[in-house]
Formats: sequence, structure tokens, C-alpha cells
Amino acid sequence: MSKNFDVIVIGGGPGGYIAAIRAAQLGFNVACIDEWKNAKGGPALGGTCTNVGCIPSKALLQSSEHFDQAGHHFADHGISLSGLQMDVAKMIARKDIVVKQNNDGIQYLFKKNKVTFFHGRGTFVAAKDGGYELTVGEESLVGKHVIVATGSNARALPGTPFDEELVLSNDGALRVGAVPKKLGLIGSGVIGLEMGSVWRRLGSEVTILEGLPTFLGAVDEQIAKEAKKAFDKQGLKINLGVKVGEIKTGKKGVSIAYTDAKGEAQSLDVDKLIVSIGRVPNTIGLGADAVGLALDERGAIVVDGDCKTNLPNVWAIGDVVRGPMLAHKAEEEGVAVAERIAGQHGHVNFNTVPWVIYTNPEIAWVGQTEQQLKGAGRAYKAGTFPFLANGRARALGDTTGMVKMLADATTDEILGVHIVGPQASELIAECVMAMEFRASAEDIARICHAHPSLSESTKEAALAVDKRTLNF
Repeated sequence: MSKNFDVIVIGGGPGGYIAAIRAAQLGFNVACIDEWKNAKGGPALGGTCTNVGCIPSKALLQSSEHFDQAGHHFADHGISLSGLQMDVAKMIARKDIVVKQNNDGIQYLFKKNKVTFFHGRGTFVAAKDGGYELTVGEESLVGKHVIVATGSNARALPGTPFDEELVLSNDGALRVGAVPKKLGLIGSGVIGLEMGSVWRRLGSEVTILEGLPTFLGAVDEQIAKEAKKAFDKQGLKINLGVKVGEIKTGKKGVSIAYTDAKGEAQSLDVDKLIVSIGRVPNTIGLGADAVGLALDERGAIVVDGDCKTNLPNVWAIGDVVRGPMLAHKAEEEGVAVAERIAGQHGHVNFNTVPWVIYTNPEIAWVGQTEQQLKGAGRAYKAGTFPFLANGRARALGDTTGMVKMLADATTDEILGVHIVGPQASELIAECVMAMEFRASAEDIARICHAHPSLSESTKEAALAVDKRTLNF
């Protein structure tokens, strides 16, 4: 006997669990299916983000940052210590506790909002009774609406599968049990830079091989250059424009043959290799063929601007569809789809989705870059303000970087804000809100910001758009 629901969500990651909760809030009878398992085989809600992505990586970044501060910066504050060492096992254990807290939190939210949870893989069987039949293990479910939120998987190099011992995806990179003497990374994107930063702080000699000729090509060029200067100073070895060749694994580690930007043959021997060359949509075991669900050439589910698929009442959100693979983008789509099912007008503005890289310095941005505006032939004004001139940054002892604001040359509407520096991940929220309300640079320049605070740098960058900074 099938169990019937108004809405069935396949996937319990950020997009899926948020969609399920919002649909339940709107009065629907909702089920959510998720197959993630913890070490004991039990459910581990939260998807890639909570289990092997955003959350555990931030836990390790925080631990390694404390270690780095203790080893290199405490003395500036008059704090002396001896015998500093890192207990990697304890650091990993703390990370696991943080992950479990998030897993348990989502289960609590499901109970609070009366979302029925099924642990296992959700698979389409057939269209049935004006909805869709799915199986989860031995269970049979029927839903009037189905929201697919199955996320993505790490992309492996052709011919070099992940073994999670020597060749690591983001999953294995978060479970390394001891500090590798030499660590290699292929790809200088978010995962590569964050994981490289963790192990570099703990003593690894880190080398990053990036195929693109420019560093962080999606980031505003001025900001990317400032970030690379900081990473170079820290000791991250970043090689751009390389072409990776044969990769061999053995008892001593991993050997990578590559061609550098000059076309010269090089080799790199490391203890472990992290491959972070992007992610691919996850539709494994979904049963898309059984119901005729359309996928594109990348394996992503084809959707329109409202996240509708080619099938009536089947929706898809997050990493498994077009657009940036970001947890918060998936969450916004999840809310929007639940509201559309309820006959409301869900809204997602892709131009105001913020991006963050949680390195030190942090990098965050929203809207268009200067190179994008130039390419589009848009007349604009730019203003920058360095943290070097910010009183709170000086007090923190962290003055690397700047805030950069771009505004329309005629209307002064903010078109993009780009930050590299302390707590950029928090500072960007003000800029996202300003852009969502179509504020001008003058609006931010006229708003009182607390002193001393890092946020004053955002105000000063807005003033700089009109060439009237007060503190630089």
C-alpha cells in the first residue's frame, strides 16, 4: 500500500530540507527522502554541505586558524607560549561533532514542522494517479508534486578515480588523519583554496596546480590579485596555466606529471593529492528514464526559470540544475518552489546571490565584476577602500585587503561589491541587501555605520565611488 503525500522532496541537503519545511509551513503533507548515512549507518541529513562540504570545512578552517594565530600572531599581543602542537585527531573529532549537531538539528526541524522523513534512496517508478510513484527501499510513496534536490558529486580526473586515501575529493580531504608533509591540489577554486589553507597552516608544504591562466577568474581581477599576493606571502605555491598529465599512486604517495605555463615538463611528488576541479549533477539511481525526466548534456535536470522540469508537477532545485552550485542558492530555490506549488510567487534573484571563499583573507562578492561591466560596455564608477585605513582592522591586526564598490555612472545604482579581507563573508550581507533594494552608492555613503567597525570600510568604498573618502 503506497503512502500518499502532497509534496515529496528527494534529497535532504540545503535545498531539499528547506523546501520540505517551507512546503509544510504552507499546509502541505510533506515527505523528504535522503540517503546520507553517518558512521553508524543512521541518517545524516544536510547533504554534501553539512556532511562533507560547507560545515565541516569551516570547522577545520577555524581550528587551523586558531593554530596559525597562536604560532605566528599571539606574540604581537604579548601572549607567549611554548610547546605548541596540533592534535589532528581531536580537531577531526570536533569537526565531526559540529556536523552531527547540524544533522540532529535538521531532524528536529522535520519533527517540529511535521515533515515525514524516509531514510534511503528515492527512485521514480512511474506516473500514477495524477502524481508520481517513488520507492525508498521497500516503501512505496505517491506524491502529487515532487521536488528533486539530489545535489552533486565531486568531479574526478579522467583515469584517476578517488580512492579517498591518496587521491582525495572534498570528502577525503576532510578526513585526513595526520598532517601530510607535502600536499598537492589540482584546481584553485573554493574547495582547493580552503583545504589548502587548512593544511598549510598546520605545516604542510602545499602546491596548487591550476589549468586556467588567471587566478580566480570569476572574481573581480583587482580583488583576485590582492588575494593571490596574500596567499603567496603565506607560502601557498600556486601554479597557473598548467596541463596535468599522468598521475601515479604508490606506497610513497602520488606523483603528478604536468606541463607548466611555459610548456616545460614538470613533476610533483606529494603525500596526498586533493582534486577539486568542479562538481557534476547527481542523478544516480533517480530513475529519470522511468518517467521521462529530461536531462541536459551535463547530466543536469532541465528546468525553466521557475524550476519546473519537462514533467507536470515535477520540480528540481540546487546543484542538480543550472546556476551556481551554492547551498544558499539551493535554499532560495527551495523556498520559491514550495511557494509556487502553493500558488504564490516565489522569487530568486541570481544577480544578488553572494559568493564567499573562506580563506584568510576571506573573499566575498555579489553582482558584477569590473571586467564584466567593461565587457558589456556599461558605464560605471568604481570606489575602493583599504582595510589598512580602518581602525577596527588595525585593532584586530588584520589589515589585508579592501572593499571595492561598482556603481552605474549615471544612476549610481550599485552593480557589484567585491571584498577581500577580514570577515568579508559577514560584510557582504549589507551589500546584498542594498542591491536587492536597488540602492545607490550614495545610499550606503549616507548611512551611519558603527565606529570602530569593519563595516565602515563598506561606507568608505561607497564614498570613494564619488571620490570623497573621509579616512583615506
